[in-house]
Amino acid sequence: MKASAELGSNLQSVLVDLIELHIQGKQAHWSVVGKNFRDLHLQLDEIIDDARAFSDDLAERMRALDALPDGRSETVSASTHLPKFPEGEVDTAETVTLITVLLNTTVDNIRAVHDDVDEEDPTTADLLHAFIEKLEQYAWMVSAENRKPRKPTAKASTRPVGKA
Repeated sequence: MKASAELGSNLQSVLVDLIELHIQGKQAHWSVVGKNFRDLHLQLDEIIDDARAFSDDLAERMRALDALPDGRSETVSASTHLPKFPEGEVDTAETVTLITVLLNTTVDNIRAVHDDVDEEDPTTADLLHAFIEKLEQYAWMVSAENRKPRKPTAKASTRPVGKA
C-alpha cells in the first residue's frame, strides 16, 4: 500500500509531536527540582523512552507506506502542536502540570487525525491506538501527583468498613 498525501501529512503531524514530546520530556527530566524529585525524574524517563520508541515505530510505518518522515529539528519546532517547556529549573508540581499538558496535547492531535488514518489504513490506526492508550495512562499517572482525593459523594455509605 502507498500512503496518500493526506495520510502522510496526518502521520507527519503525529510524528513531530512525538519527537517534541521526547525532547521536551528530556528537558523536563534535566531541569525538574523539588519535592518528590526522584519519582518524577524516573517517571519522565519512562515517558521519554516510550515517546522515542513511538516516533521510531511511526516513522518506520510511514516508510513502509512509502511516505517520507521528516524529523529534522527545524521541521519539528515549526510544526509541533506542543507548547514550549520553560527554560531553567522547574518545580516538580509545575513540571507535573506542564508534562500533563504535553501528553494531552499529543493525544489530542492523534485523536484529531485518527478517523482519517483509520479510513485509509486501519493497521496504522491500530498503532495510533496503542500510542493513545499509553500516553493517556501516563497523563493520568503524572497528573495524579498534583491531585487531591475527591470528596465522597452523598450516595457513598457512611457505615464503617467491615460493619454490616
